[in-house]
Amino acid sequence: MKKNFIASAALAAAGLLVLSACAGPADQAGGLSGSFGIDGSSTVGPFSEVAAELFMEANPGVTITVAQSGTGGGFEKFCKGETIGSNASRPIKEEEIALCAENGIVYDFVTVAQDALAIVVNGENPLQCITVDQAKAIWEDGSTVTTWAQSGVDVPADFASGAIKLFGPGPDSGTFDFFIEEIIGKDRSINTNYTNIGEDDNAAVEGVKGDPNGMAFIPLSYFIEAEARGDVKGLEIDAGEGCVAPTGDNVIANVYLPLGRSLFTYATADAIKRPEILAFFEFMITENEAITELAEFVPLTAAQKTEQLAKIAALKG
Repeated sequence: MKKNFIASAALAAAGLLVLSACAGPADQAGGLSGSFGIDGSSTVGPFSEVAAELFMEANPGVTITVAQSGTGGGFEKFCKGETIGSNASRPIKEEEIALCAENGIVYDFVTVAQDALAIVVNGENPLQCITVDQAKAIWEDGSTVTTWAQSGVDVPADFASGAIKLFGPGPDSGTFDFFIEEIIGKDRSINTNYTNIGEDDNAAVEGVKGDPNGMAFIPLSYFIEAEARGDVKGLEIDAGEGCVAPTGDNVIANVYLPLGRSLFTYATADAIKRPEILAFFEFMITENEAITELAEFVPLTAAQKTEQLAKIAALKG
């Protein structure tokens, strides 16, 4: 789980900023009450934690808890009626839609932020850029690539013989699903010779940091934080149009392909009718820049915000 990166003083300052800037129902301190929880994606979790803290400061009568059991694990609970809200780093799958239908779970969702995956290596690794095909050759099931030389990447001879050590999330993770679909190929499988770090993306960072030949794929927000500490180096990705660095600006510009993605928060139809939950949904969009800045995510574009606010207005009925 990502560390709790919000100091009390910073949170208080951000809360004052939000209170002064808001103009929606979330601004009506004392007018909302209730408690609810959100489970699901460990990628979206830090965003929700920040949003929840800021929303509860503005609305002291509301209590929000955030758990992180992975996108897949979260949808399983959600579609069985065990939770009313679920974060996701990918859209809901057909089999999950079927499970929700089977259990009479009607839902809707909002897009809350933009994100991406970063392929990271140890800081001692001289590699700067990797193609999608090279990444696939390393990570796909049945891969015979065990060294940098065998992968075809451009590294000096004295590094090329290093045995690649892979770290990545488990199959309940939306990050896992997204990476497979975009890099390895839909309905394909991942290299079984990797260290499964479950939902703990920081464990992947630590693994790569501790091994000169380490490689992992992690959410952009975790990468930004790890890079700032000097723990890992992010590789540029070449999808056929040249090498592009893993940065928020490149995600917003839609040039960091194919690893840019959207993040979502789902809720049941009954839950969304509750004023405190609908207000929280609206808050995540109206205060998107403040939340994403604190949580180190990529904000929604102006067009995306307009689209999501229109969706919330429709949910209000």
